[in-house]
Parts: sequence; structure tokens; C-alpha cells
Amino acid sequence: MRVCVIGTGYVGLVTGACLAKIGHHVICIDNNAEKVALMQSGRSPIFEPGLDEIMQSGMEAGRLQFSTDLAAGVAHGDILFIAVGTPALPTGESDTQYVEAVARGIGSHLNGGYKVIVNKSTVPIGSGDWVRRIVLDGVAERQERIAGFDVVSNPEFLREGSAVYDTFNPDRIVLGSNSDRAIAMMKDLYAPIVSREFAEDKSLPAVPVVVTDITSAEMIKYAANAFLATKISFINEVANICDRVGADVTQVATGIGLDSRIGNKFLQAGIGWGGSCFPKDVSALIHTARDYGYETRLLNAAVATNQTQRLVALEKLQQVLKILKGKTIGLLGLTFKPDTDDLRDAPALDLITNLTRLGAKVKGYDPIISSRNSHSNLAQLILANNPEELAENCDALVLVTDWQIFRELDYHRLASLMVTPIIVDGRNFLNPQILAEVGFHYIGIGRPNYSYVGMTNQIMTKNINQFPVLEIV
Repeated sequence: MRVCVIGTGYVGLVTGACLAKIGHHVICIDNNAEKVALMQSGRSPIFEPGLDEIMQSGMEAGRLQFSTDLAAGVAHGDILFIAVGTPALPTGESDTQYVEAVARGIGSHLNGGYKVIVNKSTVPIGSGDWVRRIVLDGVAERQERIAGFDVVSNPEFLREGSAVYDTFNPDRIVLGSNSDRAIAMMKDLYAPIVSREFAEDKSLPAVPVVVTDITSAEMIKYAANAFLATKISFINEVANICDRVGADVTQVATGIGLDSRIGNKFLQAGIGWGGSCFPKDVSALIHTARDYGYETRLLNAAVATNQTQRLVALEKLQQVLKILKGKTIGLLGLTFKPDTDDLRDAPALDLITNLTRLGAKVKGYDPIISSRNSHSNLAQLILANNPEELAENCDALVLVTDWQIFRELDYHRLASLMVTPIIVDGRNFLNPQILAEVGFHYIGIGRPNYSYVGMTNQIMTKNINQFPVLEIV
């Protein structure tokens, strides 16, 4: 099929490249000429594992192109994806100006045969009819007749860092429309993915396709992210109780996660959720509910818990170091999650701001962030080139992002470079016993502290043998 994807952020670029991979002819459109030139050279403007290779293979096969020419893209595509950003406004509602501009542009260039216009961007509930009206306004300005079009809501459920995998191995595909013709075309588009032709495990049953009305499809996206964010906030609240009563939240999470009604995903306690999706989508759902006279008490609480959770690492540093003024704190990881270069609403940014406010010197190291120009908050940071440079003369380290390589560091070496070998594991990601054995005072989130016996009395010590390992038999 012939496809046009308008917008080449995380969603648009991954969608376009992967659709080309499964055999469709795709043009990706973006109004940033410099970005388009980079993609035309076969390089991705974002860090996403596997994306460069898929882009290059699609271009070599002649099925993937990049352009700034919206008219050419609209003429090319039988299916037109709107995949531009919808950032959050200060009020919490989504900024839809880019969706509006694209919809109007599509209307201005719409001609030829029947088209399916797909809302891939996360748009406010009720946007299907709104987009249709804007497209028709664009058509009316030309005073020309067109063959016709339908709007489909096709929300994405991609995780940054594993977006390519998620595209080929989805849990479900959601299609919202009242047009049988449009739904049939979308099913044809996704047929190779539904049949698991490109899946990691081809023996799995076909991917479920949820066909519904546009409004319900839009709500599915918001409800999914709101639920996952609430689940994380819940386990973080449980972790804070565990801290006070002496329980280990990692063992609690294992115990409750074995309940099939709960499941073990998104039960990793830590320093809170961030990124571009959860904060924006939860806020947008709260704002929509208020527009209709409903106060979302549960979602409000989830947001408040998350905001408080970002200060937990700071509180733990204060408990062990007392005064932070004049201390040097190193942050292991800066991005909001591993396998991405995305710093949007990253917990590290709050830590940098608050540690600096309290008079601490803040250093940071991230495998993918090489410049302080990546975000304005990083201007307050000393950016290290490697973990050893980060640890040197630090009074404490905080693991902020659970990059896999952080499990493999030479922590004995890092401890020897520090003023005091203290580490706050903000993701409960590291093995506390191993850290204690090489000399660290380990502090987790909602779990007991671990230190090797005989450590200085300035830090409360506990024998690691006091803490039994959970066994499932």
C-alpha cells in the first residue's frame, strides 16, 4: 500500500520505517529541512535501537523516502498518518496546533482517489470529528470536489527504547472509525503484523485487532497510560510504607505480581515516572474530565504521589550525609528511561535542580547524553565522560536511569574513587549484596540498606545476612 506519514518524531519515524519494512511504500514528511536531510542520509535524528538499520534497508529497497513536500506526500498516500507532537500546555491540556496545521494542509492538497486519514498522534478525546472538519475547511478554501476520505483513530502504544520491537510485536492494534471501508484498508495495512510475520515469536496467536468508534479508541490510549502511571505510583507508595515498617518492596512486588489479576509489570518501585507520554496523557485526561464536570481524584493522587517520589532520593541523601551543601553528588543516568536519549520530564532534571538549590555540586554520566546542550537544566551539571570520572571525589552516587551497562560497572573501582562510597539506587536495579561486598553503603527505595560490616560509624551498618532472599517454591 502507499502510505504517507506526516511528522517524524518517535511515533512517526518508527511507524514509517516499520511499515516500509513490511512491504509498503512510505513517504515520511517533516517541515524541518535539516532533519529531513539527515534522514535522507540514512541516519535517525533520535536514538532508538534498531531504527537506523530499518531505515537504511527501507531506503535501499526503494520503499522509504523522506521529504518536506506535503503536497507530494498527500498525493502519494492512500493512507495518511498524522504523527506530529501534541505537547502539554501549562493548563494540562494538549497543544493541538500542529495537528490542526497538518489537517488543514492535507485538506489543501487532497485530490485524486479516496484517502484514509489516521490520527496516530495522541489527540484529545473527540478529535476525530474535529480533524475531519479542519480537513473539509482546507478543501473548501480551494472550492474543489474530492473523491472523499474518512478519519481513523489508531493510537500508538510504543515504548521509547523498544519502539521497533513493539511495532512488530504489539499486544493489540486499536482502530476507531465508523467507516467499514477505512477499517478494511487499515486491516490490510497491518495484516503482516497481525499474522506475526515479522514477530520475534511467530508461533504466537494473531495480534488482537480492536475495532471500535473513534472516541473509544482515543479513550483507550489515555486510559492505558493513566492506568500504568497509577500502577507505578501505587507501588511507589507501598515502597514508602515499606521503608517505614522494614519490609522489602521488591519482595512485596514479587508476591503481589504473581496474582494473575495484578501481574508483575510496572511494579518496579523507584523515583517516579517521566518522559513524554505518562505526564502529558494523564494531565490531558484529568483536564478532559474537568471540562465535563468530573474531578479525577485517583489520577490526581497518582500525579501527586509521583511528584513527591522524585524527592525520595534527595531525602535519602540528606539522611545519610546530613548537610548537602558543599557535597558532590554523582548521577548515574540522566534520561527518563534506558535505551533512549529523551530527557523530557526526566526525574534527573528535578534532582539536578534541587541538589543545586541545596548547595551541592552535581555531576552526571549517561551513555547517550554527550552534551549539556541537550536540556537547559544540564547547564547546572558537570557532565562526566565515563563512570570513573563521575565517581571521582563524589560523596554519593544516585542511580537514576536503569541502563543495563550500569549492572556491569566495576563498582569496587568506583568505590575507591569516592570520598564516601554511598549509592542510592533510585530504581532498585542493582544487587545490594554485591555493592555491599565491594565497599558500598547501599540505599534502595522501599528496601533495607546494605553495608559491609565494619564500615565507619558515620553510616549505620547492617549485616547483609540479616536480609533473607525471597524464595518461590
